Amino acid sequence: MDAIQKELISRKTEIQLAVELLFKANMKITDWDVPEADDKEGAKILLDMIQEKVDAIRADVNAGRYDYY
Repeated sequence: MDAIQKELISRKTEIQLAVELLFKANMKITDWDVPEADDKEGAKILLDMIQEKVDAIRADVNAGRYDYY
């Protein structure tokens, strides 16, 4: 295992928690702003939005945008 893998694995829980907190915070905001909202539908839309950004970042990585970040 190289140094990058060790570093990121050591922070895996922290990184995943940050993503979960982003998701949950936006779910709460949606509930506050739209009290009658269908939470399941809201969750699906929010996950799609997060995935869209992850896909865009992945494309940037593949294009070399972060080679010398």
